[in-house]
Amino acid sequence: MKPAPLPPLSFSNLRWLLLSMALVLAPMFLHLTLWVPIFALLIGAWRYSLAARQQPLPGTRILLPMTLLGAGAIVASYGGSFGRDASVALLTLMLSMKLLESNNRRDAMLLISLSWFLSITTFLFTQSLLMGLYLALPVFALTITLVGVSHPNSSLPFRTCWRLSAGMLGQALPVMLVLFLLFPRLSGPLWRTPGDATSGMTGLSESMSPGSIGELSLSDEPAFRAEFSGELPAPNQRYWRGPIFWHFDGRTWRPGTQASTLVQETLESTADAIDYTVTLEAHNRNWLFALDLPAMAPPDGILRHDYQLVTRQPVNTRVRYQARSYLTYRLQLQLDDASRRHALQLPKGSNPRSHALGEEWASSSLAKDAIVRKALDMFREQPFVYTLSPALLGRNSMDDFLFSTRRGFCEHYAGSFVFLMRAAGIPARVVTGYQGGVVNPLGNYMIVRQSDAHAWAEVWLEGSGWVRIDPTAAVAPQRIESGLSALPEGEPVPLLARGKNTWLKQAYLGWDAINNGWNQWVLGYNQKRQMELLSRFFGENISMHGLAIGMVTAVGLIMLAISWMLLRGAVRKLDRLESAYRKFQRKLARAGIQHAPHEGPLDFGQRVAAAMPEKTQEVMNIAVLYANLRYGNASTPEKIRTLENEIREFKA
Repeated sequence: MKPAPLPPLSFSNLRWLLLSMALVLAPMFLHLTLWVPIFALLIGAWRYSLAARQQPLPGTRILLPMTLLGAGAIVASYGGSFGRDASVALLTLMLSMKLLESNNRRDAMLLISLSWFLSITTFLFTQSLLMGLYLALPVFALTITLVGVSHPNSSLPFRTCWRLSAGMLGQALPVMLVLFLLFPRLSGPLWRTPGDATSGMTGLSESMSPGSIGELSLSDEPAFRAEFSGELPAPNQRYWRGPIFWHFDGRTWRPGTQASTLVQETLESTADAIDYTVTLEAHNRNWLFALDLPAMAPPDGILRHDYQLVTRQPVNTRVRYQARSYLTYRLQLQLDDASRRHALQLPKGSNPRSHALGEEWASSSLAKDAIVRKALDMFREQPFVYTLSPALLGRNSMDDFLFSTRRGFCEHYAGSFVFLMRAAGIPARVVTGYQGGVVNPLGNYMIVRQSDAHAWAEVWLEGSGWVRIDPTAAVAPQRIESGLSALPEGEPVPLLARGKNTWLKQAYLGWDAINNGWNQWVLGYNQKRQMELLSRFFGENISMHGLAIGMVTAVGLIMLAISWMLLRGAVRKLDRLESAYRKFQRKLARAGIQHAPHEGPLDFGQRVAAAMPEKTQEVMNIAVLYANLRYGNASTPEKIRTLENEIREFKA
């Protein structure tokens, strides 16, 4: 005996399915190799064309080569690596190919389930609020499609499908919120994405060469946000310490392979520390940022010998940590021989004119601090230009910059200053990080953007220790107070770093405050945040066992409430039907036709029609409509009202 054929997929349901899948595929244009989503959309258009012209679906001879070629193209496009991008691309390909063999409702339900899963993979690329809001659209469309496909005769009106879908998602919403708030959180992230998930991240590099920070400063992307428990630091104190470079090879500054073996520098604070919280964006490097000078490392961080904060693992996800800094301090009053040697290193034969200038200062009768001032005066008095568009430098980059082009960004000034100090016998090193930050009054926190990336110098002076010197401030003093808006007119300054566009900045600050709330309370809702929130309502003594019991209890109460509302609505609907039908029975009883307890509406209607031939049409209309509403799936308030009107107008 052959199994019954599966219910076919109607053309109207196919259209909704294709539209829903197109909404799922739309974000993939931002994240996958372009041909993959285009190929998937072309497959969808082909499937629609076949259905519209009532042509048969392609067979295995066509589908198998297409699938193999598509899979091979994905392998070639992603270099044979099956990380996040290639896996999502393959899922997209397989989902689209499944369309070409789907012609029944069971296949459609499978496609809907896979499309839901594919929509979730979008969060592997971005967890932004905008994407979260957008993905509600394809999820709703897929649910509408599922309701339409699930109906026995596939003929539910769109309005009914829409209302049922909205009702189901609305019922799921409180359950989702309870699970989100109460489900026990892991101490670490729920998953770690593979290596290709970190591609495209912006941030400071592990080296510094001419142009490296200037390129980064063209970005308006946030680097991190900071919330202060007390008074905000002044603009000239907003130096956020990052990578520190000791070694110079003639063009590029690097940390140096042996610098990590140096002894821990001693810190002597001259004022109280300030406490604050940093929310750092992912940048795929091992360093954290703190105001100059960090007093301690966060729980998962390490405070290196030169007071750079680092982590054991690259920062591939947004992290939040507590920080403490001293804004005034004295660092390493006694310099050991190894540190001195590293802080005076210069490559032999490199940049001879710059080297000679430093030696000339050293051979003069000037004190060390006077040499520092002389170098700053040179930058201040000679025609140096602060610009994001410096001229290209040759092999002897320091000589070219100091004696020829004299146009540069912060890395040019910091690097050349440290070179001159070392040539003059003064220990010096390059410090990179960020300088500045804009306070968002809507959220009471500070935003530091990539355009605030900066480089400065530290020199070691007898009796003072390591002292921060910012050569850029000698050329463009307004840089410290105004950021990149201090650049001359015509420079390619990022939009949000410009001094004008007040309304645009206000809109950005408002949107950033919303985004920050999303980051802190949705994406950043970890175990610590969960316990902090729940302790406000239930006290400090919250256990995982109690959390689980509370979650199950809350979900159970919500399910009971939803069930009660659904049953109440069904009973109310049934009461209206029964009331109308009994009114019909009473009218017939007055005419001498009694309803038997065993009679269904159709049998009763046929008996009444036989007794009242002139009323056959009216009676059977009422009987059929009541049967459909009472026992079918087509009951709506409008149809119940129609039944009530017909019974009201019926005269026995």
